Amino acid sequence: MPDAKKKEIVLVLDGIRSLYNVGAMFRSADGFGVARIYLCGITGTPEQRGLQKVALGAERSVPWRKAGATWPLLERLKKDGYYLVGLEKCAGAVPLPDLRPRFPLALVVGNEIRGLTPAIRRRLDAVAEIPMLGIKESFNVSVACGIALYALRQKC
Repeated sequence: MPDAKKKEIVLVLDGIRSLYNVGAMFRSADGFGVARIYLCGITGTPEQRGLQKVALGAERSVPWRKAGATWPLLERLKKDGYYLVGLEKCAGAVPLPDLRPRFPLALVVGNEIRGLTPAIRRRLDAVAEIPMLGIKESFNVSVACGIALYALRQKC
């Protein structure tokens, strides 16, 4: 396996409603060297103005592909050797600092309200959560994505 592939991270966005969140995740993906973004379900695409407003050109620097349903994509990525990690606060989730990932890796981020569906979680190798210290239970999805990408890059 080529060295670049050994450290590769791809991002799978499942049903993200807000174009601003998608745009922010494009910027984080650019900053952390994500190889490709898969835009699944209702997730908006770079042709949409709201996404461009926040991405500020990162939609042109990070390769992306529109995908229909998320689960067939995850099965294909797994067959291609990707370690599938979901980002979700749920029972059984591993605190992100304790995660022992393998690469190449696909980080799967879910809908702002319902998160990752059980059908998606069943296909993952691991689910990671970001430990919270305040009174809120979670971060905004684009903020959480940026934190996770930073933490994963530290583990390459």
